[in-house]
Amino acid sequence: MCLLLGKPPNNNLKTMLLQHMDWILLGEIIYAIIVILVCLRIIYDTRSTSKTSAYLLLTLFLPALGIIIYFVVGANYRKNSLYSKKIIKNSRLLNQIRKEIYLQSEKTWDTGEAEVQRHKKLARLLLNDSMSPLSGNNEVKLLLNGENKFPDVIKELKKAKHHIHIEYYIFEDDEIGNQIKDVLIEKARAGVQVRFIYDDFGSRSIRKNLVPQLIEAGVQAFPFYQIYFMALANRVNYRNHRKIIVIDGCTGFVGGINVSDRYINHPKLNNEFFWRDTHLMIRGPGVYYLQYLFICDWNFCAETDLEPIEQFFCADKSKTSDAIVQIAASGPDSETPVLMFSLIQAIGMAEEEILITTPYFIPGESLIDALNTAAMSGVKVKLLVPGKSDSAFVDSAARSYYGEILRSGVEIYFYQKGFIHAKTMVLDSSLSIIGTANMDHRSYELNFEVNAMVYDDNLAKQLRQSFFDDLESSTKVSPVAWAKRPLYKQLPEKLTRLLSPLL
Repeated sequence: MCLLLGKPPNNNLKTMLLQHMDWILLGEIIYAIIVILVCLRIIYDTRSTSKTSAYLLLTLFLPALGIIIYFVVGANYRKNSLYSKKIIKNSRLLNQIRKEIYLQSEKTWDTGEAEVQRHKKLARLLLNDSMSPLSGNNEVKLLLNGENKFPDVIKELKKAKHHIHIEYYIFEDDEIGNQIKDVLIEKARAGVQVRFIYDDFGSRSIRKNLVPQLIEAGVQAFPFYQIYFMALANRVNYRNHRKIIVIDGCTGFVGGINVSDRYINHPKLNNEFFWRDTHLMIRGPGVYYLQYLFICDWNFCAETDLEPIEQFFCADKSKTSDAIVQIAASGPDSETPVLMFSLIQAIGMAEEEILITTPYFIPGESLIDALNTAAMSGVKVKLLVPGKSDSAFVDSAARSYYGEILRSGVEIYFYQKGFIHAKTMVLDSSLSIIGTANMDHRSYELNFEVNAMVYDDNLAKQLRQSFFDDLESSTKVSPVAWAKRPLYKQLPEKLTRLLSPLL
């Protein structure tokens, strides 16, 4: 038939091939344009040089997949007004409150103990950056591990008369989760205002069963930044990692321990391994900023705004306890990475000793420089990390930083008894930092976090003793042996370090 029509037998095939090649060329041009635009966005939006390099490498060397990864975990959505914490919209009133906070803070550090005088620059940094007041007349209690935290939490919850405000990254539908749920239901039925914020990703196990029970009993419960499948990329990235409880505006809890059986070292609840963590209970005006943070988070995720009223800020200021407390908090809403700034300032002010405990050590260049500078200046710097964490990839990235700080004189210890999840720092036996922030990019840039800064010798001595108790269950890293490790062990660590800003 083709011969009768006078057409070569392969003309149609050639035409189809040419058309196909044209489409391929067009697709390649479109993809190249997309890659260029994404690279320009990465360069324009990403503040950290190391993160910029990591995202550019992913975009250029992992076709399509790298772009997806960037928009899932790397795109900067801060400019889209992700979150607003303007709970006081009246600018005149806000200025009056700001003035009062400054006056009270000035009075506290002018009349305060030597601990706060020694760290006056740090206190002023937090005051100027996030208007966090310096609060005196606080009673503080160190709570080591879930078995010590939860009895106190339940005891204080049962005392509530006006309100309970509680927010957690992880709240699980297990034994301790249901014990606390039962107390919240009991108090709500007794007329106490109970408000509960749970992270929609970290606490996903409670959505179908535990949360409906709370709501039915009168507890107001809302997820923070609710996850929808179509918006998964943005919403999984920015998580509320805070653990805050405020009771009647005068008692608060903050620290690293989530609501889960795994945090309780009891054979009946935790058979896998020992879980080492740290939390803090505060009584007094130090809870005011925790309350402020809760109201901010509530007004972001709840259906109705919560106005700041007198009953939310009514701690007894006449207590004889004299611990001075200041709260540091940051998140995607922060104009500056205030948590990282506060740690760098604290490290730079240390004169004798810095004791750091963190489960995830991916510090970035600024903190590495601060630690190296302190160690080379004669300050004793000790870092306690898990011998093995819950992420092999994070472990590998973390180990890529150890050689550099070991050469500067920092001592590194691997915890061997189980998993150490505490996020603490003790400086010169006078300043304690206890909170939710890990020493990594995610805590400083992406998550909503909170740390308590306590200027108090007594608490610092307790936390210091706890650190050295933990060293008894740890092994010290030899700088010489670490430097001599074979290349096949070092190479994966150096490769994962390239992606460490993404973790």
